[in-house]
Amino acid sequence: MSEEYGGDFVTMVDDNGEEFVLEVLDTIDYNGKTYTAFLPADMDENDPDYGMVLLQNVIDENGEEVFDTIDDDEELDDVYNQFMRVLFDDEDDGEA
Repeated sequence: MSEEYGGDFVTMVDDNGEEFVLEVLDTIDYNGKTYTAFLPADMDENDPDYGMVLLQNVIDENGEEVFDTIDDDEELDDVYNQFMRVLFDDEDDGEA
């Protein structure tokens, strides 16, 4: 899939067994946990459901890294704000 789009992409499966593709924006370590930000790769940007997807990276019982939802609203807000700082700081660094 990466070759088709040209970036880092992962295919996820939702609770209904439907596959969808996400583009990896960035990964950060924050408050002792690792989080990854994604954008939907197969969704139109004008779709009302389009937006950044934040997931926590977790090591499962088999030692594999998997992604999990962030269920705590305060944690989700904190992680979102941290990603916004990181993403916009990177953008500002590129300006002359």
